[in-house]
Amino acid sequence: MSDEEKLTTNSGCPVGPWHAAQVRDATPADFAGILHLNLQWEHFLSPMDVSRLGSLHQMAAAHRVIADAGTVYAFMLVMREGCAYDSPNYRWFSDRYERFLYVDRVVIAGDNQGRGLGRMLYGDLFAFARFSGVDTVTCEIDADPPNEPSRRLHAALGFREVGAQRVGVAGKRVAMQAMNVGADPVIHPTLPA
Repeated sequence: MSDEEKLTTNSGCPVGPWHAAQVRDATPADFAGILHLNLQWEHFLSPMDVSRLGSLHQMAAAHRVIADAGTVYAFMLVMREGCAYDSPNYRWFSDRYERFLYVDRVVIAGDNQGRGLGRMLYGDLFAFARFSGVDTVTCEIDADPPNEPSRRLHAALGFREVGAQRVGVAGKRVAMQAMNVGADPVIHPTLPA
């Protein structure tokens, strides 16, 4: 069996070392792996040290990981309306939406992108949103300079641009995105157990 064949099932669904991993709540034991992933993608994200991560973890409505055997393959940090988060992007949504969940960051390890992990995290978040009675899920995507993998994922899930703003010292442009999960959002494909 070739290496390529080992990375797919009979259904063609990609697998990897994470294939047995589940979406679960992040714990402080995951922080080193989360910080490592954040650092890999810091050019699209804001910097985060262990103190900042601890604060965001406490503030989060949901902080989820896909991890197995001590390795974090992906994570998602989500805030709810009404929290004291200092992000200008979160505040943009706060000024416009009464009830919402804000995806502060969703990060997938580079070698695992395109394998369904983002869909797994979002499927989990959409279920949480519906359970919590929140119809709107929001996020921003770097537009200039562009974050093309993020744009593709969010477009495939059904997010739509609802505005834009410039942030940071460099004035990067972000596309503000929202999705109504009261509709039937796209949920992750069935992955092998």
